[in-house]
Amino acid sequence: MKNITIILSIVIGLFAITQVQSQNKKDRDQFEVQVDGLGCPFCAYGLEKKFKEFKGIKDIAIDIETGDFSFTYPSEKNLSMTDVINQVIKAGYTPNLATIARADGTIENNESNEDIALGDLEEDKLYVNGMCGMCKARIEKATSAVPGVATASWNVDSKMLTVAYDPEITNKDFIQKAAANVGHDTKDSRATDEAYHNLHACCKYKRD
Repeated sequence: MKNITIILSIVIGLFAITQVQSQNKKDRDQFEVQVDGLGCPFCAYGLEKKFKEFKGIKDIAIDIETGDFSFTYPSEKNLSMTDVINQVIKAGYTPNLATIARADGTIENNESNEDIALGDLEEDKLYVNGMCGMCKARIEKATSAVPGVATASWNVDSKMLTVAYDPEITNKDFIQKAAANVGHDTKDSRATDEAYHNLHACCKYKRD
């Protein structure tokens, strides 16, 4: 009889643990972000460290080759898409497609800049410091993602970024800040030391 009681206690305990784990899973939102610029394990570590500033984050997974980054977060904290995108940028990387699967079953995606109707465009050339093709991809993705920017092309040799944008929506300051946010100094915006140090080794340009 005593053995049966012990067995029943173990079964009940395991069932309770399973129920708690299941409930915890239901109370967490699932986040998936495609991140550009992850070149090595150190890059992944920097991204993970930055996101651990969000207290309560769990289930972090990063694939360096594909740039796929995922994690879960308590649903009651209602972590926004904007917060996630900005945190990737603060870590020194470029966010691409991002998806949130909320605990209540709703799905959110970051909006594409292509959905914004643009008016008459202005073209400018802006100095953006960098070193290589990886820098070119990072700078162009970060600046072309600014709402109101139609095109962005950076020249590795001249360090000049040619942008076409709608001045009713954005301006040169916002575009330069977007480049600085991913680690690249411009004439009027300087990247934070953290963003600069998070760049891949081949992207470490000499700072003015």
